[in-house]
Amino acid sequence: MSTVDDNPAERRFELAIHGSHEIAAAYYRLQGERLTLTHTIVPERFSGQGIGSKLARGVFELLRASGRKAVLRCPFMAAYYARHPEYADVVDTSAE
Repeated sequence: MSTVDDNPAERRFELAIHGSHEIAAAYYRLQGERLTLTHTIVPERFSGQGIGSKLARGVFELLRASGRKAVLRCPFMAAYYARHPEYADVVDTSAE
C-alpha cells in the first residue's frame, strides 16, 4: 500500500492501491488554509479492506503536518474522526 498524496490540481488526496492502477480518493474544497472534505471514493472491489481508513488516516496526518484544518462534510471522514478523536487538532468543528 502506498502513502497518501495531495493532488491540488484535482482537489483530492490520493492513495494508490497496491497491485492495481486504481486509487482511493478524498475530495475537498479549499477555503484559505481550511479544507472542506466533501466525499471519499474507494473502488467497490476494494471495499471492506481497510483502504478507506488508511486514506483517512493519511489525510489527517497530512493536514496535521501542514498546519491546516478540515471541515468534515464527507460522512466517511466524519465517521472515521468519530472513532479517532486524536485528530481533534485538525478538525474544524466551528463550522458545524
